[in-house]
Amino acid sequence: MILEHALLSIRAGEEPKFEASMREALPLIESAEGCFGAEVRPQAEDGSIYLLLVRWSSIDAHLSFRETEIFMKWRALTHPYYQEPPSVTHFHEPLVR
Repeated sequence: MILEHALLSIRAGEEPKFEASMREALPLIESAEGCFGAEVRPQAEDGSIYLLLVRWSSIDAHLSFRETEIFMKWRALTHPYYQEPPSVTHFHEPLVR
């Protein structure tokens, strides 16, 4: 399992519209093949920064999603609010305790 981590910087004043669009967009990404859930959290220190976390079966599943019609719908709902392109990285399973 891979955890996608994306920092989303939203244009000031657009946060309520972004949140409304994200509520519509999350079910789209969660319907993608290889996706095992997603969530978005607003940053405590800066209300225009959000953290997107998506659980994927693999990095390839995430990259394949980006080539689908579902991604185009996702992009249309979310990207108009971005101040800059998101910073996206992937993480492996948690360390064993």
